[in-house]
Amino acid sequence: MTISQMLSQSGMLTLLGMGVVFSFLIILILSMYLLHAVVHALRLDKADEPDTASAAPAAPSQAADTGAVVAAIAAAVHEKLG
Repeated sequence: MTISQMLSQSGMLTLLGMGVVFSFLIILILSMYLLHAVVHALRLDKADEPDTASAAPAAPSQAADTGAVVAAIAAAVHEKLG
């Protein structure tokens, strides 16, 4: 096998490999667009939003929970440092 034959074969192998990778990327992009269309059509991209009527009473309990968390962190830091 001469050097020109080896260079020709390596060039063909390089082009074939790049073609396979490029084809895979095109298939990946198309499948991502298809998945996006399916998710959007089924309305799975919308987050479950809480009702405004049930959200109003939950606000004070969230504030109380936040205060309890802050108190627990403060107690842990005081215990660790003290």
